[in-house]
Amino acid sequence: MTVGRQRGGTLRHVAHLLPFRQLSYRMSMPATRTDWTVEMVDALEDDGQRYELIDGELFVTPSPVDLHQLVVGELYGRLREYLRAHRVGKPMVSPSDVRRGDRTRNRVQPDVFVVRVTENGRPPYPYDLGDLLLAVEVASPSSRRLDYHVKRELYLREGVEEYWVIDPDARNVLRWRGRSEPGEILSERVEWQPAGAGEPFVLALEHFFDEAYS
Repeated sequence: MTVGRQRGGTLRHVAHLLPFRQLSYRMSMPATRTDWTVEMVDALEDDGQRYELIDGELFVTPSPVDLHQLVVGELYGRLREYLRAHRVGKPMVSPSDVRRGDRTRNRVQPDVFVVRVTENGRPPYPYDLGDLLLAVEVASPSSRRLDYHVKRELYLREGVEEYWVIDPDARNVLRWRGRSEPGEILSERVEWQPAGAGEPFVLALEHFFDEAYS
């Protein structure tokens, strides 16, 4: 990891993560399998956990804790206010489906995301990963490998323009803006300006986390 400072005094750490490798997750299922479909997952009993599919492989994460949800709610509210003034996208929160490729074997649910809006409105639901201007995951102990590796590789490969992982414990944001760029650990502020917006969305992180937890 390297450390630098951007213009404006924002502290920036550059994170060089290891290349993506196939990861396996132990699930409370009879056996690990890679031929799951959306229809099969929908037939499972609703136990409050999150079930996501990537190329037929099932990833299960427990229900989020309160701090996770407070951060999700605070970010969604701020994005909603920003995008009301700059009508280039609509913010969404999960559970909300995003698909790719073979839609019968792929379904992910980013914690918060912004879907592109054009003169014709929003794209049809369920959205495609290529429709996303921004995807955000709020990390928790049970989802770190999924958020930092599996989803990072998937989102950036499928054309998501920007990807953030928010760490509620460290109170920082790890941001990627493309597959070829290393991630940046931002500890003071995050700026995001989608095409067509007249000014950037600015997240002052100390104030953001204070407001989320208050």
